Amino acid sequence: MGDLEARIRRLEDVQEIGQLRARYCQYLDDGRWDELAGLFTEEGRFVGLSTASGRSELRTFFAGLQRGPLTAWWHFSANETVTVDGDAASGETWLYQPCVVDGEAQVAAGRYTDSLVRQDGRWLFTERKVTFFWWVPLTAGWDAGRIGWAPADGALDPRYRR
Repeated sequence: MGDLEARIRRLEDVQEIGQLRARYCQYLDDGRWDELAGLFTEEGRFVGLSTASGRSELRTFFAGLQRGPLTAWWHFSANETVTVDGDAASGETWLYQPCVVDGEAQVAAGRYTDSLVRQDGRWLFTERKVTFFWWVPLTAGWDAGRIGWAPADGALDPRYRR
């Protein structure tokens, strides 16, 4: 592959990975569990509030989030980085997440760390790991390492642990 072709391919890969990350947020927020699980490889993993491996377990895990105290959420991601190496890629994107826990407005922020692979011409997550900078009731304000929802404590970004 010529230099220009390689550069175009890299740009296309970065764009496709950005679209994958956007779909993840949209499918999660819209409750499109089958489509969300389909963004992962057959053995793909989500690590964070819990660990779910494989599409069936991912579907069950994500759908189960809204059956507990976390009743609504909206995911916004930014500050994306990606390194592409052939059919594998890795990178990070930051997360801002207003949500509702036990009827109370809360806000969370953190980072996704992604491992990806190209399979059958599509980019998919092999692992998506979330760590949080904070997760607090909106009225309490936020600060690095402040966690107001116990399940998020296990996913606190180690850089913010006090």
